[in-house]
Amino acid sequence: MVKKEVPVNEHFLVPEHRKLSAEEKAEIMQKYNATEKQFPKISIKDPAIKIFTPEVGDLIEITRKVLDNNGEYLYYRIVA
Repeated sequence: MVKKEVPVNEHFLVPEHRKLSAEEKAEIMQKYNATEKQFPKISIKDPAIKIFTPEVGDLIEITRKVLDNNGEYLYYRIVA
């Protein structure tokens, strides 16, 4: 039996990732009154963000599902 490989970003356990534009990044940083150093980091080698061809300093938005009430919440990570 041949196993079919599922792309990492399509796996059901991997939350949705999105690279923010420079304008979106500035808005988020202003909203939270934070600097790049204050955001949690995500590795530039992380398989979930490879499709975005990330650069150090990019801001990644991660949308996670809440299992209790079908809601969602957002996380932000800075590429390091």
